[in-house]
Amino acid sequence: MSTPGGTHPTLEILLDRMWSDYVGLNPIARRIHQLLADRGESVVNDHIAFRTFDLPRVSIDVLAKPFIERGYAERGTYEFPEKKLVARHFEATEPGLPKIFISQIRVATLPRDAADLIARLLESVSDAHPSQPDFFVAGRLWPLSFGEYQRLAASSDYAAWVAAFGFRPNHFTVDVNALRTFGSLADLDAFIKQSGFALNASGGEIKGSPGELLEQSSTMANLIDVTFSDGTHRIPACYYEFARRYPGPDGRLYQGFIAASADKIFESTTRGQ
Repeated sequence: MSTPGGTHPTLEILLDRMWSDYVGLNPIARRIHQLLADRGESVVNDHIAFRTFDLPRVSIDVLAKPFIERGYAERGTYEFPEKKLVARHFEATEPGLPKIFISQIRVATLPRDAADLIARLLESVSDAHPSQPDFFVAGRLWPLSFGEYQRLAASSDYAAWVAAFGFRPNHFTVDVNALRTFGSLADLDAFIKQSGFALNASGGEIKGSPGELLEQSSTMANLIDVTFSDGTHRIPACYYEFARRYPGPDGRLYQGFIAASADKIFESTTRGQ
């Protein structure tokens, strides 16, 4: 339970808040979760992912702090030169808890007008905001026009997503290893498609391979109505990911990520895919 006044919620409470926020934007995930439960599956979450900017007030370090305070530690760093991103993942010491994957875009590498717009948006983030224990479900903290969203999207779909949705989970991930009624990720993907959901086909529906010790796939982000300062428009929101891990030479399941695969997973929120 949280401490008096709710100032320091437990990890369990934070995870519940993240899931509630996430399925509010991505009801597809709730429907797939229920379809799996109807098959008798107990769905385990492999990791939760967040997106942000590499500016000091909202960097990876800021979003990671509540997890580090609750026993998580950094376990890997990843580079995405084409998308101008860097990411780190964190793992809990307590078994059974999801990994946390946080990426950030290098704002200074964007065109000047895009970088200046992001700097202006972040002026709405007060010094007090990042210190809140649930900052990572704060959502969008600034006014944004659809024209500004489009300007950012012309340079980076990733930057446009963060500008439109703010600080909240970008996706949750089903741990395919924990499923009992599917023999492979391909079997699960076939079930997802037969149930009426579109998969991200960028780089192939399955990214990675057993030889790389990780296979991943994901739905395409659902389109939702988002309110901008100049009207409401439908844009890509969140997606649901599926990950199957394989044992390394030491016999343990690989717990990291493959940058080349994650690069294509990021495109689940690309407009027009």
